[in-house]
Amino acid sequence: MIDEDTGKRLDAAVEAGFDEQVAFTGDLVRLPSLRGQEATAQDFIARALAARGFAVDRWQIRNEDIRDLPGYSPKLDGYDDAWVSVGTLRSSAPGGRSLIINGHIDVVPEGPHDMWSTPPFEPVVKDGWMHGRGAGDMKAGWVCGLFALDAIRRAGFRPASDITIEAVIEEECTGNGALACRQRGYHADAALIPEPMGHGLLRSQVGVMWFQCHVRGHPVHVSRAGSGANAIEAAWRLVGALHTLEERWNAAGHERYAGMTHPLNFNVGRIEGGDWASSVPAWCRFDMRVGVFPGTDLARARGDIEECIAMAAGSDAFLANNPPQVVWDGFQAEGYVLEEGSDAEAVIAESHRDVFGEELQSHALTGTTDARFFGLYAGIPALVYGPLAENIHGFDERVNLDSCRQVTRAIARFIADWCGLESL
Repeated sequence: MIDEDTGKRLDAAVEAGFDEQVAFTGDLVRLPSLRGQEATAQDFIARALAARGFAVDRWQIRNEDIRDLPGYSPKLDGYDDAWVSVGTLRSSAPGGRSLIINGHIDVVPEGPHDMWSTPPFEPVVKDGWMHGRGAGDMKAGWVCGLFALDAIRRAGFRPASDITIEAVIEEECTGNGALACRQRGYHADAALIPEPMGHGLLRSQVGVMWFQCHVRGHPVHVSRAGSGANAIEAAWRLVGALHTLEERWNAAGHERYAGMTHPLNFNVGRIEGGDWASSVPAWCRFDMRVGVFPGTDLARARGDIEECIAMAAGSDAFLANNPPQVVWDGFQAEGYVLEEGSDAEAVIAESHRDVFGEELQSHALTGTTDARFFGLYAGIPALVYGPLAENIHGFDERVNLDSCRQVTRAIARFIADWCGLESL
């Protein structure tokens, strides 16, 4: 536990640097770090870390380095320009507990710009919120971690144990960026991931799997449509069968999601097919994301999905002899539960209580985060705790700036307590 005077010094230091923190967040949001376009943002981050005295490690993800590790997700189009940046502050005489601060700087596609109230990659501050793609998910949170460390230095201290701060990519589609950090050898006594949890702590997250389903048809002139086989319409019947499986999985339930009516979601995120409006389409492909409960065996879940598609195809005269092809590409992510009782959780709970004046609430998440790479595969308790954001993955994504200020204060106090402090 830190003393009252140290807490006040840290709070004042966060406040003194907060205008710079908002500007830094805006600069990062302005860099459109979509998949395959993250290198410029990683350059920006590497420079910022180096300027602060971090030892910087910046490298390119390679499938051959990580594909045999637990937690790997296949990405068939590879990693031609995919970079991870990690900064490390080493203590000369470690006396506390080490920490990794992890966050992703990759963002999802923004969609039609005319459906945004403001340009998606031009950060705009309105009524105390910063708008922009990635502002909430999760660039502002990553910046909270960095500026908490800035505040510690500004208050006249440095952590008494080793600190690693990871800026990863691929969180939105595979998680292989965080996996690459584990393969690289980065390890600590705890990990903090400042995802937009609205000041709560993630208690559990579902597993997520991605696949593509390739459906064939028999093309004929539309005037003889009945003699052909429409691949697009057949694909939609397969989607209907998969939603039936979705309902069965939800009905099975899970203790961590007992209060939710529909925690597992199957989502058709992309569909394309056909070549000509007056021809019965000969092909269709849809991409689907499915959720699974923590503890689910992914191989068995994949088998259930493939069996569901095969059975639905078997009732179609054409597909019975031309079965759809299922390709697993992207997330193959297991669910994760942060078990109660860790020392790290006790410290973040106290830090939150000191700042917000209330008990830390924990939540079950119906999506996934990179926490699994710490908790499941590295034996590191992963605390997912961060600011309030709205409309993530949607139009007009935004993050609350006062929330960022308070979360930065809480993180600074957490680092001070967990790692210990030394005077500069």
